[in-house]
Amino acid sequence: MRRSDREEKDQTVINDIINRSTVCRLGMVDGDKPYVVPVCFGYDGKCIYIHGAIKGRKIDVLQKNSNVCFEIDLIADPIAAENACDWGMRYQSIIGFGKATFIESPDDKREALDVIMAQYSDKRYQFPDNMLKATAVMKIEIENMTCKQCGL
Repeated sequence: MRRSDREEKDQTVINDIINRSTVCRLGMVDGDKPYVVPVCFGYDGKCIYIHGAIKGRKIDVLQKNSNVCFEIDLIADPIAAENACDWGMRYQSIIGFGKATFIESPDDKREALDVIMAQYSDKRYQFPDNMLKATAVMKIEIENMTCKQCGL
């Protein structure tokens, strides 16, 4: 990391940023081109879980190449200055890398969907079998991630 003065290593702070975030940007490689898509997600302290339709570009790309990069940010506010070159940004962001695997078992899908829903609600939900069959659920095993923050 170039700006080590902005690196946050406290796992409690990192978990708090992730737990308060609502969007994860998933970076993939489609052939020789990058492909990034915003997704709803869940985090259990070790893995990121995402879901989507069982067909589509994201699914096609992940089936060919399971290597992913993800980005999560919580704050992004400009810091104005008199001179253009003195402007800055107040932010908290996380970038990580991992491998995505598809979850196939209905029970494992339910557990992963519980993690995703816990990101957005304290309520518990039921996931009927017909909906599980129509939903792709992926687990991203985090290989490494870094956190930066500035202006706080």
